[in-house]
Amino acid sequence: MSPTNRVGLAFVCVAVVIVTGQLSPAMALADEQAQQLHNVTYRARIDGVSRGLTITYNRSDTEVETATPTVLPGETFEANTVLANPQHAGMEISIRWPYTANLHCEILVDDAITAQGDDYIAPRLLPQSNDPGYGVMPCGGSLANAAAVSAATPPAGAAHQSPPS
Repeated sequence: MSPTNRVGLAFVCVAVVIVTGQLSPAMALADEQAQQLHNVTYRARIDGVSRGLTITYNRSDTEVETATPTVLPGETFEANTVLANPQHAGMEISIRWPYTANLHCEILVDDAITAQGDDYIAPRLLPQSNDPGYGVMPCGGSLANAAAVSAATPPAGAAHQSPPS
């Protein structure tokens, strides 16, 4: 190998080391931010006698989970998950017509309350077909798959139907 080629090769090696050294911290920081996960706790409480309690929450950044717990007045439903983006922490609590209740929600991200709300679902004599949000209380961010959730959620006042066997 000629001395000119050795100098050129040495120059290329030094340049690669310098460029790699400058990019590594930036790439490591981007990887660290992308991999940082957040613990999310969803809490819902119902004060009143009602049936058809449904709690829908973001299980991941792209998926929702629906629970239909049986809770007595004052008891708290709690669910835990991990999200990459804490802005995606959101849930909805709903009860069926004709019931009335006070609803309460809390969302904690990394043990800090990021959203909470209270709502009173007032009694109605007849189901309101022109008010599909009756009996529903949103909390936090929007649901990841809102179109599928609204398609799967029966309108207020609709009878609950079991899937065919």
